[in-house]
Amino acid sequence: MALHLSLRGLYETPALVAVAGDQRARRLADGIIQGTRQAGRTQLTEFESKELLRAYGIPVVDTRVASSEEEAVQLAAAIGFPVVLKLHSETITHKTDVDGVKLNLADEQAARRAFREIESSVEARAGRGHFRGVTVQPMVRREGYEIVVGSSVDAQFGPVLLFGSGGQLVEVYRDRALALPPLNTTLARRMMEQTHIYRAMEGVRGRKPVDLEALEQALVRFCQMIVEQPRIREVDVNPFLVSPEGAIALDARVILHPWNTADDALPVLAIRPYPIQYTFPFQAKDGSAFSIRPIRPEDEPAMVSFHRGLSEHSVYMRYFHALSLGRRVEHERLARICFVDYDREIALVADRKNSPDAGYEIAAVARLTKLPDAREAEIALVVSDKFQHRGLGTAMWQRLVDVGRAEQLRRLTATILPENYEMQRLCEKLGFRLKRDTGEGTVTATLDI
Repeated sequence: MALHLSLRGLYETPALVAVAGDQRARRLADGIIQGTRQAGRTQLTEFESKELLRAYGIPVVDTRVASSEEEAVQLAAAIGFPVVLKLHSETITHKTDVDGVKLNLADEQAARRAFREIESSVEARAGRGHFRGVTVQPMVRREGYEIVVGSSVDAQFGPVLLFGSGGQLVEVYRDRALALPPLNTTLARRMMEQTHIYRAMEGVRGRKPVDLEALEQALVRFCQMIVEQPRIREVDVNPFLVSPEGAIALDARVILHPWNTADDALPVLAIRPYPIQYTFPFQAKDGSAFSIRPIRPEDEPAMVSFHRGLSEHSVYMRYFHALSLGRRVEHERLARICFVDYDREIALVADRKNSPDAGYEIAAVARLTKLPDAREAEIALVVSDKFQHRGLGTAMWQRLVDVGRAEQLRRLTATILPENYEMQRLCEKLGFRLKRDTGEGTVTATLDI
C-alpha cells in the first residue's frame, strides 16, 4: 500500500464494525478448526470453510452436504431450483480441475445427472476415495461482480491480505491489491481503491454501484478472522459476489498450518492487532456497568462527546494548563489519540451503553506510553466529571498496572500537580511512591512492577 494512502487512512475515522458475537465468533471458529485437527486434516472442506466465514459474520450462500444421490435431490427440492452441485471432498481443493462443479440445475433430473457426473469424474481423475458426496447450494442470480478475497503467509511480513477481481480468470486478470492486517473500514476501502474492479463497482455504463459499505465490513470481519486464527495458513474466497444487494461468498477454501507446528512457531502479524485481552468489565459503586477496553480508531466521535463533558478544572489537572475544547476535539489530534500503535502505547477507555438500541459514551480515559529503549512507561488518567467518585478512576488505574505487568514493564511513572490531592491519594492506595519535584513544581508517582 502506498505511503500516502496509509497516512491518509490514519486521519479518517472508520466505521465501527461488530464482528458477530466477538467471543462467540472466536469460539465457533476454534471449534471448526479443532474438528479438522481431530480428523487429522489441515484442509477444510468447502462446507467447513464457509462455516468458518459465517462464524465471523461474513455472508455465505446456503450450503448443505449430501452424501448420496437421493439426499442431494431432497436438499435441492428443499432449497428450490435452480441449484448448484459441487464436489464435497476432504482432499481436493480445486473442484473445477476434476469437473466438480455443476451450475444452474433446473430440476430433479438435472440434479441426479449432475451428482453422477461429478462422482464418476472424480473417481476417474483422482480416485474413489476423494469423493465424499456433494454440496447443494441455490443458484444465486445477481447482477454484480465476482471478486476474490484471500490471505496467505509472506516469509517477511507474515499474514498478508489480498483483494481483487475474481472468478475463473483470476490468474489471467491479475487485478489485485495487498494489505497487512489488521484492517478497519477506511483501510479496507483504500485496499479496494487500488484495483481496477473498484472503479466498476462504483457504477459504470448505467449499472448501479455495489454495496461498498457491506463489502468494507465483510473485509474487516475477514481480517478479524485472520488475526484471531493464527492456525490459518491460506484462505481463498472466490468467487465472492458483490452487487447492489450486498456481498456473499459463493465458494471458499481454507488451509491450515501443519499440526506439528508449535503455536509459538506460527507466523506473527507485522502490525500488532487490537489487544482484546485488555478488556475488563467493571461495575461502579452506584451499580452502573462499564467496559474497560483499549481505545480504537472508531472511538473518535465518542471522544468528542467525552471532551465536551470535561470541566476546566478536570482539563487543567490532566494537561497542567488550559486547553480549549476546540483544540481538544480537533480531528487530527483525536485521530492520533484513537489510532495508536499498540506496541508503543496502550490507551484504555471506560465506555457505557446509553441503552440497548443507542450508542455508547466514554466515561474515562487512561493512557500508558512506553519510553524508548526502556522497560518503563508513563501513565495518565482523566475521568469525566459526571462519572467521578464512583470508583472508576481506581479501576482504570489498576488496569493500567495490570497492562504494564502483562507488557513486561519494570516501572510505571505518573506526573501529578501538587494540588491534585485525589490523584496522589489514589496512587498511594495502589502502592506508588510519591516524590515532590520542587524544580518542576510537580509530584512524581512511581511504581516498580
